[in-house]
Amino acid sequence: MKILFLFALSIFHLLAFSHNENGVSTGSQNEIPMVQSTATYNVILKEDIIYAEGLSHESVNSSNATIIPLKLDIYVPDNDLKNRPAYMFIHGGGFAGGSKQQAQIKNLAKYYTSRGWVFISIDYRLKNNNGTVPQLWENYSTKVPKDKVSQFLSIYPAIRDAKAALRYIVANAHTYSINTNYITVGGGSAGAITAITLGISNQEDFRDEIDTSQDPTLASTNLEQSYQIRTIIDLWGSKIALNALEEILGYHRFDTNDPSLFIAHGTEDTVVPYSNAEELKSIYKTNGVPFAYYALEGKKHGAWDATVNNKKLEELAFDFIVQQQNLIVK
Repeated sequence: MKILFLFALSIFHLLAFSHNENGVSTGSQNEIPMVQSTATYNVILKEDIIYAEGLSHESVNSSNATIIPLKLDIYVPDNDLKNRPAYMFIHGGGFAGGSKQQAQIKNLAKYYTSRGWVFISIDYRLKNNNGTVPQLWENYSTKVPKDKVSQFLSIYPAIRDAKAALRYIVANAHTYSINTNYITVGGGSAGAITAITLGISNQEDFRDEIDTSQDPTLASTNLEQSYQIRTIIDLWGSKIALNALEEILGYHRFDTNDPSLFIAHGTEDTVVPYSNAEELKSIYKTNGVPFAYYALEGKKHGAWDATVNNKKLEELAFDFIVQQQNLIVK
């Protein structure tokens, strides 16, 4: 099992991500959140909270469209602490299916919330919703294999929605006692593609390519909010959405200021090939950004049950988040 760690810039990242893009400290100022090493707290679940709205078109960008609510679930630890880290997770399903309430995500929510995180699981527009896409993306889709066009076009609104969900969390951080200096985003498969894109892309990407005259639901997405992601959890994902951003708009977003990255990927994955994990590892190694890399030997796509040295993926990710964010553990 090949496991690589790069932590040379961890102190730099602690400083770099302690303020928002305007240089203003957020969350509970400079207090470091405390989490528990074992399940300690009961979990309070708040379901189907509307975080924004989005357009669902009859066909790609058609004028015949309806407004649909976008929802998330928030899992809150039953304690009186006012300084909690947050972990937003994005489900997979090839941008065509999946749910914020799939069993594996509920298990993750219980694991992290019982240890002190506020855990958020989101839904977003899928392929059949025909979410609004920029004209440049629609034009580029002619270069995509015909049987993949609708899936390709579904990536943009999915990431737009996930960014809106994160802005909602920041806007409502006080309600859930979240310290916005300590945000983790993660996902599996398509959700990992989205999480990686959230962490690496600029805030305006997948947001400003469309304005409110084209899509009035953008006004519901807390556009005035900004966020900082400290850690990305990539479970069998890729940088395909960032490739599209580079191909269509010429933006190359990977740099030395990126959030730390946890990668776990099955070596026998035929859905999102293992080479995608190797590519991300190479980029992070070249840029000198902290990462953890787990090649899940013999595992295929969706290896939720994988273990490394008798540790489950959620335990490994726990250790990585704690170390990268310097969280206090009791």
